[in-house]
Amino acid sequence: MPIRKADGIWEGTLKGGKGVVNFASGAFHGPYSFGTRFEETPGTNPEELIAAAHASCFSMALSFGLEQAGFPVTRVQTTAAVTLEKLPDGFAITRITLTCQAQVPNIDAQKFQEQAQAAKKGCPISKALAAVPVIELHATLVR
Repeated sequence: MPIRKADGIWEGTLKGGKGVVNFASGAFHGPYSFGTRFEETPGTNPEELIAAAHASCFSMALSFGLEQAGFPVTRVQTTAAVTLEKLPDGFAITRITLTCQAQVPNIDAQKFQEQAQAAKKGCPISKALAAVPVIELHATLVR
């Protein structure tokens, strides 16, 4: 299996510095800073990158699981919301909420929910993020 890489570069102090993240594939290059992470300044941040990884991994895992169960998917769209909070011992990701809408012909709601929960549990990014106290899923079957 391939090894995926990205670079994170930071220059300067925490509040006054700036950084850039680069995907080795060249697919993404984005600035980040204290403002993009802890305020509302435009740019990316590590939590947004985690959200993108989790949403895309879950969508693929759900599609694969449904296909294996005999229900090929028309479309899966997942949004991941990553919550970063300041705790007494420092900052931590305390919650990830996955919100999914999927178009899957010929499946009943219960079977869809079973497959969605299995994808949440089995997705490699979910496994990597197992230390997050709460990972919740809201999966909706769209006709």
